[in-house]
Amino acid sequence: MIEIKKGVIREELFARPGIKGFKVLVGDKEAKCIAYPDLVGEVRIGDEVLLNTTAVTLNLGTGGYHYIMANLSRPEKSLSPGGHIMKLRYTPMQLKVLSVEEEASPYHEKLKYGDSLDNTPVLVATLHSMLAPLCLQLAREGFKIAYVMTDGAALPIYFSHTVSYLKEKRLLSGTVTVGHAFGGDLEAVNIYSGLLAAKEVFRPDVIVVSMGPGIVGTGTRWGFTGIEQGDILNAVEVLQGLPVCVPRISFTDPRSRHKGISHHTLTVISRVCRARALLPLPVMDEDKMSYVFEQLRYAGSWERYQVCLEDGHDILEILEQAEINITTMGRGVKEEKEFFLALGASAAAVIKILKGQPLNRVQLV
Repeated sequence: MIEIKKGVIREELFARPGIKGFKVLVGDKEAKCIAYPDLVGEVRIGDEVLLNTTAVTLNLGTGGYHYIMANLSRPEKSLSPGGHIMKLRYTPMQLKVLSVEEEASPYHEKLKYGDSLDNTPVLVATLHSMLAPLCLQLAREGFKIAYVMTDGAALPIYFSHTVSYLKEKRLLSGTVTVGHAFGGDLEAVNIYSGLLAAKEVFRPDVIVVSMGPGIVGTGTRWGFTGIEQGDILNAVEVLQGLPVCVPRISFTDPRSRHKGISHHTLTVISRVCRARALLPLPVMDEDKMSYVFEQLRYAGSWERYQVCLEDGHDILEILEQAEINITTMGRGVKEEKEFFLALGASAAAVIKILKGQPLNRVQLV
């Protein structure tokens, strides 16, 4: 279940708050590794470390990095003060956080009585690659954005270069990590309290929810972590927010199950989500629009959602001018135009709502 090897730190590759990357000598081969100082303490050149090498050996999508489990040269680390909620519970890496809900939290009273999102729009996405485009378009209009990261993929928010960039550019008012995800500005026990914390503490105009990098899929209808989208949409409605389902759309992905509206999104809207969510669709070429409309008709989802057709083309210019290279599954805007148009349409719909403008609602004839 796990492969463990020793290594010696040779060179620092990068450092961001909460995360560092190194070159490490493993046997007679050089490799890359990541350290989370909150978990393993400080790591320095020449230190002998214990590495989890499982993902690289299996050639999985971790960017080719091993992960430091322990620093054998500095084996002790003291506990920081405050908090008593455990994440990664009952594993060797379990860590203590100050949860936003617990009595020692300065926000305990807010969360004790907070019970409504007050119709705040909540964009619920599946892929982490959706986060930056949504935020860039919303922030350009001057809206405050909070990000809630679930535990559907990467658990440390530090792993996300995207979040680091958005915070550096002050495009996020704050972050919340929920469940076993950790490292956000606020920690929360679950998605309900995480959403309420984002609303009560950061007072955003809009909340974006997605997992971190690294969605898990199996090529089956139910075996993917993005299925959480449906449960989150339901939670938003329960908390009196405005649930917005961000669709995953592609006409480039070689896998037929992702053509048009991905089977991930179709499963969510046809079988999981029970909220009357807003489902924005982008303006596309006629043949592609017809294909997507037929998918919705076949899935029996048209009547259950507030479907709107919005122009998402602004996102193309925004991404072209962005300082960060944004891709999805390794493909950029030119290769995945419709994917990004769907994000542009989702952001455009929320912008209209926040400005009090009417949506271009669609009825299937």
